Amino acid sequence: MTTTTEEDRTYGYADLPRLMGLMTGDEKHGPAATSTLDVLWVLYDRVLRVGPHSAGDPERDRFLLSKGHGPMAYYAVLAAKGFVSADLLAGFGSYDSPLGHHPDRVLVPGAEIGSGSLGHGLPLAVGTALGLRAQGLDDPRVWVLVGDAELDEGSNHEAIAFAGPAGLDRLHTVVVDNASATHARPGGIAARFEAAGWSTATVDGRDHAALYEAFTAAHPGRPRAVVARVEPKYL
Repeated sequence: MTTTTEEDRTYGYADLPRLMGLMTGDEKHGPAATSTLDVLWVLYDRVLRVGPHSAGDPERDRFLLSKGHGPMAYYAVLAAKGFVSADLLAGFGSYDSPLGHHPDRVLVPGAEIGSGSLGHGLPLAVGTALGLRAQGLDDPRVWVLVGDAELDEGSNHEAIAFAGPAGLDRLHTVVVDNASATHARPGGIAARFEAAGWSTATVDGRDHAALYEAFTAAHPGRPRAVVARVEPKYL
C-alpha cells in the first residue's frame, strides 16, 4: 500500500482555509492575508504563466507581492500549487523556517522580491517591466499586488505617473481595497491610475469570475490596474 504525504498532495481553493490555519502566531496579520486570498488564487490558478518547474525560466510571468506584511495567503497558495511543501506551513515565522513574517526571495521558491515595507513593490514592478523590455522579452507579464493603504506612499504615485506614458502594457497592478487607506482619492482608486493613462477595472475581490475577466481583458499600449474590493479591514 502506498501513502500520500502532505508534500505529495494536490490542493484546490477549498483547501486554502485549512492551509492558512496551519500558520499561527501573534504577527500573522490575518486580515491583511485573507483580503488577498481570492486574488492570489485566481492569479496562480488561472492567469500566471509560472509554476514550480518554471520559476527560473526567463519567459515566465513575474508576480511581485508588495503587500508582503501579510503573507499567509501567499504561502498557502504557493503550497497549494507546489512551490513549497505544505509541511513547512506549521513552522511559519519560526527561527529556522524559510517562511518568515515577510517573504524572502532567497528562501521562498517562486518569490520574486523580498517585501513587507509598504510602497516598494510597484516601483520594482515598473523596473522589472522596463528590464524585460530592454532584454527584448516581450511575452512575460509583470503582476504586482498592492494594498490600498500602500497608495499613501509617494513612491507608488511616481511609478503610476511613469508607467502610463511609458506604455508598459506588460505591467499589471492589482490593488486589494479593504478600506484601510488614510487618504481618500476623488473618484476612487481607479481614477488615479486612469489619470496617468492606465487601463482600469474595479471589481468584487471575492468574485472569481469577475477577477478573471478583469485580469485577462485586453489593454493594448497601456498598463492595467484592477481594483479588487473586499470587506473593510476594520468592521
